Amino acid sequence: MHITRFKEAKTYEAPNHDDMTCLRLQGKEASPCNQMWMGMSIFEPGGQTGFDGSNVEKIYFVVEGEITVLCESTDGQQSEAVLGLNDSCVFLVGEKRQLKNLSNQVAKVVLIMASP
Repeated sequence: MHITRFKEAKTYEAPNHDDMTCLRLQGKEASPCNQMWMGMSIFEPGGQTGFDGSNVEKIYFVVEGEITVLCESTDGQQSEAVLGLNDSCVFLVGEKRQLKNLSNQVAKVVLIMASP
């Protein structure tokens, strides 16, 4: 078993992420987990990710505040939703996605994805 205490979690840099802090909770350099990793994104008001696709599925789970998610599927369909406390979503391989904090309160989102 490997425990990561939240207060000891290390930050990491993610490209195209603005006004937010990313913490590694499990996997990669945080623990010996090899198949997946988990992080937490702390979005300041106005914070956002870029509108990008990925070569792995990504699961997002809101643990505080609310976050607006935008998606463009691989066939070009666009959608938008607001996720609140305990809501989650998954983005499939190749789907473009963007997360934005359009509120004036901090939002915290857990991210889980496969390790490349």
